[in-house]
Amino acid sequence: MYRLPWSAQLWWAVVFSLALAPFVYIVYGVLGNALGPDPAEALMHQTGEWAIRLLVLVLAARPLAQRGWPALFRYRRMLGLFMFFYTTLHLLVFAQVYVGWNVSILLEELLERPYVMVGFAGWVLLTPLALTSTNGMRRRLRQRWRQLHQLVYAVAVLGVLHVLWLSRSDIGDAVLYGVLLGALLCWRIWQAWRRRFARAR
Repeated sequence: MYRLPWSAQLWWAVVFSLALAPFVYIVYGVLGNALGPDPAEALMHQTGEWAIRLLVLVLAARPLAQRGWPALFRYRRMLGLFMFFYTTLHLLVFAQVYVGWNVSILLEELLERPYVMVGFAGWVLLTPLALTSTNGMRRRLRQRWRQLHQLVYAVAVLGVLHVLWLSRSDIGDAVLYGVLLGALLCWRIWQAWRRRFARAR
């Protein structure tokens, strides 16, 4: 079985630890009752914030690699799985605190609150990406794997809409994430157009 060199294992552990650190901080806050006057809101904010930050890193990995910064690209799958982890935590907190695991209330929230609908849709699209993230699934699906994982760009659009709808008066973070994700989406579209033009020549 192939083993990573010692230095690669060390960097893998560093990136894993950094991605896990927000969860450790959240658990510490819950156990120590240190999440402020509204713990539920703090949990929702922190899990959602880290999910979208990791989404930015995942989408930035390829353009950075093409410009001589390949380090982030090596850990893109790990970061993507952590993004799904924090997104799932975000959804679980919502289900526990705001819905109480009541399906009828959930359906009502989905119909009446657009930000809930787009957030839930983003999680639904992320789920098959997480389930097919292994090397074995990539070999099995072949070209379909690449097509399936293009859904991450739809997730990015839904993520920006979710944040914008939630921001109300304070839209600073929403605008920042919107600009970053918008730039990354434009880069992806430009790359696809350039490849198509090159094949047509």
